[in-house]
Amino acid sequence: MNSSLDNKRVRVLVAGLGNMGLSHALAYEANPDFEIVGLVNRSRVTLPDALAHYEILPSFPEALAELKPELCSINTYSDSHADFAVMAMEAGCHVFVEKPLATTVADAERVVACARANNRKLVVGYILRHHPSWITLIEEARALGGPYVFRMNLNQQSSGPTWETHKSLMNTTPPIVDCGVHYVDVMCQITDAKPVEVRGMGLRLSNEIAPDMYNYGHLQVIFDDGSVGWYEAGWGPMMSETAFFVKDVMSPNGSVSIVMDANAKSDDIDTHTKTSVIRIHRAATGPDGRFTTPDEDRTMDGEPGHQQLCDREQAYVLKAIREDIDLARHMDDAVQSLKICLAADESVRSGHPVKL
Repeated sequence: MNSSLDNKRVRVLVAGLGNMGLSHALAYEANPDFEIVGLVNRSRVTLPDALAHYEILPSFPEALAELKPELCSINTYSDSHADFAVMAMEAGCHVFVEKPLATTVADAERVVACARANNRKLVVGYILRHHPSWITLIEEARALGGPYVFRMNLNQQSSGPTWETHKSLMNTTPPIVDCGVHYVDVMCQITDAKPVEVRGMGLRLSNEIAPDMYNYGHLQVIFDDGSVGWYEAGWGPMMSETAFFVKDVMSPNGSVSIVMDANAKSDDIDTHTKTSVIRIHRAATGPDGRFTTPDEDRTMDGEPGHQQLCDREQAYVLKAIREDIDLARHMDDAVQSLKICLAADESVRSGHPVKL
């Protein structure tokens, strides 16, 4: 299906030039197998030197029709993801779309159905899937065997431009959905079980956001193998730096945890992916009741930084197109993690658990 792209550069249109959009654009620019044909953003932004020679176009539909790209990279605000992705695939493009895939389950399923109907590749921006340390964490947790307890969070003490970005994101999506899909996706990769119930709590901690939005949220999910998990996310200048990054998986046979650098800060984007140390603890004890093996600390030296991860992610997009990789599980996982996080948002607003 992709023979026309096997030996030539893939023409890509990049929509959305926020933090992630710019990082992906830099990844395309640095990769000789991609050719950027246009950058789209609703407003003017200052481009880094590597991209400064490109004109910024204001309209995605017009740029799509005029430039006829082969890949569309959609990094706009969440409420436009589904419509732009469908528009691109119906125009014959493959699509990379930042998470979350959509703002409703119905829209997410519509995007996946469109990819299948048009035989197009759809890659969702789950950047942790391309991180060697997170791949290791998932493999080690699976090796322990379930059922599991998942303890995860990512709170961000944000101010200045970062808080302005967070407030813009919260026009459509609360933190437990925007960030939560990453870590719920990790839970789902580890257990393979089906989620059956979700509970959510949330609180509006700022008068600078809409009255019906909350900038702190907490979800709990129950899986059909007995596994349980929680995820916490908060944005804003009031957030605590204490225990802002917890990534911990436990089972009857032990635990796998990320041990962060003590000097890490929540507003450093590299902190969101770098693991520093992965600690593997095994629960087996001997006749004396003491542990038979000491904890193993794996220092993850040479980890890729944020931009390098974006480079890896877009290299995977290219591989998926050229090698016709089956993305069925990838797309189904994206819908499932979004379904869990949106159920948590529903629970926050209704005050009741949501059965899946």
